[in-house]
Amino acid sequence: MTTSASVPAHSDADSDAAIAGGSVTDRLVEANTRYAAAFADAGLDSRPALRVAVVACMDARLDVNAVLGLANGEAHTIRNAGGAVTDDVIRSLTISQRKLGTRGVVLVHHTGCGMETLTEEFRSELETEVGQRPAWAVESFRDVDQDVRASLRRVRTSPFLLHTDDVRGFVYDVKTGLLREIDPA
Repeated sequence: MTTSASVPAHSDADSDAAIAGGSVTDRLVEANTRYAAAFADAGLDSRPALRVAVVACMDARLDVNAVLGLANGEAHTIRNAGGAVTDDVIRSLTISQRKLGTRGVVLVHHTGCGMETLTEEFRSELETEVGQRPAWAVESFRDVDQDVRASLRRVRTSPFLLHTDDVRGFVYDVKTGLLREIDPA
């Protein structure tokens, strides 16, 4: 049985053309060498200058710093599939607030998210394929606005977070680049 977990998003020919002579990791390591040669951020504090943490989807079309006008060192960025506010995201936000001084939380979901195409059945498919059921929830959804509202509630009601008064959620439109704020009600 083939699940979506084992189907590549691009053909091998596409990947080979993009890499042009080495692995993707080799390309990334080479890019790091160029980056390090001009590195100028050694003095940045681990505490974000804007005292904000951003939770966003891992989608490659979403350049969080560019979308939000952030520079390196200004915010903590926490990313996962769907921008889901999981226990691990709450853990990261708790550390961000309690140990590194953030106060605001910005949630960024987006249009055309792959999580809208999955269901919890994905876990069963994986169990059939590999013989073990994942302990984690898929965190799929059908309505991005409702998922942002649910995420806002999770953050605002967490007993571990000190600052829940400045928590806002948005949907990024992958076609226009614009953010649309979601009313939490």
